[in-house]
Amino acid sequence: MSRIHCERCLRPQAHCLCPLIPSLGSRTRVLLLQHPSEVRHALNTAKLAALGLRNAQLRVGEVFEDLPELLEAPGYRSALLFPGDEALPLEAYADGQDDRPWQLVVPDGTWRKASKLLHLNPLLGGLPRVTLAQVLPSRYRLRKAPQPGALSTLEAVVQALNVLEAPQGFDALLKPFEALIEGQIAAMGRETYERNHLR
Repeated sequence: MSRIHCERCLRPQAHCLCPLIPSLGSRTRVLLLQHPSEVRHALNTAKLAALGLRNAQLRVGEVFEDLPELLEAPGYRSALLFPGDEALPLEAYADGQDDRPWQLVVPDGTWRKASKLLHLNPLLGGLPRVTLAQVLPSRYRLRKAPQPGALSTLEAVVQALNVLEAPQGFDALLKPFEALIEGQIAAMGRETYERNHLR
């Protein structure tokens, strides 16, 4: 007999995260493009970002046929939030600059899958690329980062919004993420966690 799942956060009903998910407004729009392999991932952080931000949209797929319309969001200027040599560091919104807020386009998947999304959707490569000038350490204690400074999708979105919209903060988005991680640590047992993840 399968467990009943929450239709909103997709977690088993007994572990529903909805009470921890905020409903935050933001000047910045966030467009999350999720690789299908991430949808059923236990730590679906793009889903948490979309649920916690009122100005966010989550799309799942490999090829996004309506990408031109998505990128032409009226009142916004689109940029790809993804590291790279040509990526410019994000800065707080300032008076006198282009007063249109960003639409941050965020590919969600492993590095390989996110890179595949960029390859399969060439329009993404034509966007200005932005990144975080300073990356705070990841709170994702259950995985080995593929490279220094690697973040989950949710953490990258939170850090980007904290920079762009300072002094407004978006750390409340991390509460369900941290609860998920604590729940997984509890399920595996603290001793197993310490043996396998604290080296």
